[in-house]
Amino acid sequence: MRQDVLNDIKAYEPELTEIRRDIHRHPETRFEEHRTAALVAAKLREWGIEVTEGIGGTGVVGTLRGSRAAGSNQPRAIGLRADMDALFIQEENSFAHASTVPGKMHACGHDGHTTMLLGAAKYLAGKPDFAGTVHFIFQPAEEAGTGAPAMIRDGLFERFPVDAVYGMHNTPGMPVGQFATRPGPILAGADFWGVTFQGTGGHGGAAPHLATDVTVVLGHFLLAVHTILPRNLKPTESAALSVGHVNGGTFGSPNVMPAKVTVRGTARYFRPEAQAVIKARLQALAETLAAAHGCTAEFTYEALCPPTVNTPEKVPVANAAAAALVGEAQVGEFPMSTGGEDFAFMLQEKPGVFMRIGNGVNADGSFHNVHTPQYDFNDDILALGAAYWASLVQQELGGAEENRA
Repeated sequence: MRQDVLNDIKAYEPELTEIRRDIHRHPETRFEEHRTAALVAAKLREWGIEVTEGIGGTGVVGTLRGSRAAGSNQPRAIGLRADMDALFIQEENSFAHASTVPGKMHACGHDGHTTMLLGAAKYLAGKPDFAGTVHFIFQPAEEAGTGAPAMIRDGLFERFPVDAVYGMHNTPGMPVGQFATRPGPILAGADFWGVTFQGTGGHGGAAPHLATDVTVVLGHFLLAVHTILPRNLKPTESAALSVGHVNGGTFGSPNVMPAKVTVRGTARYFRPEAQAVIKARLQALAETLAAAHGCTAEFTYEALCPPTVNTPEKVPVANAAAAALVGEAQVGEFPMSTGGEDFAFMLQEKPGVFMRIGNGVNADGSFHNVHTPQYDFNDDILALGAAYWASLVQQELGGAEENRA
């Protein structure tokens, strides 16, 4: 057990709490994380860690080399990744550290993710009792699905070579003190799609018969979307297809039939073959229904991020690091989820694992989920999350002596 690591980090838990709440008060969205990145870089330098800024835009990497000799079968370097960006959501909390930026908030806990990795960096900088190198990867724009590929295109793994890379995300509804992951797919591929239906529009009262009515096309299409999964994929296949935006017409002119309406949504899947089916059927339905009513359809499909797939042989390593802190009984198998995560791009490049850490649940079973205006990261898990990262470094880079033990 590595309770000593947790106890040491708890000694500066108040500092971590203040960092987390400061980041929460000042949320920054995709590729605008300048203040957050500067805070991260300053803290890493304060603790004597080598810092590289501006990777993939606003990404930061801290590099720390251990003081021990490596064993013959050990990785030479590992990467630990945390995301920094916030969401375009108006916060509804009234506590002192609530967002000061209208329309933006840390509704997914990236403020906590960043702080937990900073906590691990501080601990390991003071006790570099490991072999090899740790790269602390602070990533922008996870919510847009573009931050990880931006860092990779900017030479992340060429400039900071690693043998494995690890990520972690908080999970509301999972009790504090629990961790969970799984081998293979853990999160879905996440894409955006859209259709713009174009017609003539017209006077809805005096001459509707002279118009080509895109609202009729839209109605048929909205119903048809929900036939795609059950009639084109096996009933046992996990996938999701939802509409999230519809726009057309003018509120003040309900007697005017719009000439154009737009609908947008998301697709989630675990296999590339399922992605291809969803994309093809969306386009075919949009174009066929539009043509049947004398209209046209412009279809767009944006592949955001692929499925997040853990490397099976690395899962026991990640689980052992968590079990060393909380015991094996508190480390479980996380069910496959149709949530998306752009850490998937890093796992396409390097072996690794995406771990879930419990963010807590109220006594009555209630909790505020991520991406909601009343969510807040649980400061009670800051030290535990930081200790997990430190434990993982010891697990992977413990040195020849520890490996023999």
